[in-house]
Amino acid sequence: MGNYTSVPTEFHILPFSYQGDSPPFVFVLFTVIYLLGVLMNVLIVTLIYLDEQLHSPMYLFLCNLSFVDICYTTTIVPKLLHMLSSGNHNVSFPQCFTQVYFFFLAAGTEDLLLFTMAYDRFVAICKPLHYHCILSKDVCSFCMAAIWLCASLNSCLITVPTLKMSFCRSTTISHFYCDAKALTKISCAGKELFYLVIYFELFFFGLCPFLCSFTSYAKILKVIFHIKSKDGRKKAFSTCSSHLIVIILYYGTAALVYLLPSSRYSDILDQIFTLLYATVTPMLNPLIYSLRNKDVKGAVRRLMGLKYNS
Repeated sequence: MGNYTSVPTEFHILPFSYQGDSPPFVFVLFTVIYLLGVLMNVLIVTLIYLDEQLHSPMYLFLCNLSFVDICYTTTIVPKLLHMLSSGNHNVSFPQCFTQVYFFFLAAGTEDLLLFTMAYDRFVAICKPLHYHCILSKDVCSFCMAAIWLCASLNSCLITVPTLKMSFCRSTTISHFYCDAKALTKISCAGKELFYLVIYFELFFFGLCPFLCSFTSYAKILKVIFHIKSKDGRKKAFSTCSSHLIVIILYYGTAALVYLLPSSRYSDILDQIFTLLYATVTPMLNPLIYSLRNKDVKGAVRRLMGLKYNS
């Protein structure tokens, strides 16, 4: 009777299916990834805030993307570093479900934000004369408020059925954070509602934004190929190639997590691909935008020149 009356209050996180003490290089690796990602995204936000030449819709969305990327990694990595350094892999139920909420909040926001940035590039290249009318300051502010509100509601819709799942067989999560998909593998009841909601979420916050972004870039490429000037084509393509790379990295790795069939290696593959789109990609985003963007590099030079003169 004791097994049935005892109610678990903690999950045990088992990152990368590693049973013993974690090797020091794993802790160092995640520390470097986290610090680089946060520092570079903070630099992007600071540059856009300080440089008036970057006060445009494109860089408003980029600033929000950098902030979301900081939230993404901060939701996962600090707790993981604590587990790796202390050896305590236990996470209370409230902590676990809080992590689930903020992870899906960041994921939903990034999905909608990447689509909005694709639409921004579509308007800039396909309808340049109407750009500031279509994407005015008020419209951009409304879009950002709507994105965060929709992502918050979506995260609540996912977290609530996760809370209703029962964990009577095991409380060991084979992941490096409280992943909702990993929770379904150890749940013994209440998964049906979660699957219904997650399929809805994957369609409206995954597939639909991706298809809309893909359609925007298909129209952008059609316009670029009709530009007669070689320099004009190069300039137009350079303005959207960075964002296109980010979309491919993000959606490609995220799709592998949810579309790969189950196998004996599915747990470790899920962790690897989640690591790519939730920690590595947010670290690479600032590098992709800064290395391929003349405006960002110019803002860095102006900021450094201002500090030097001061």
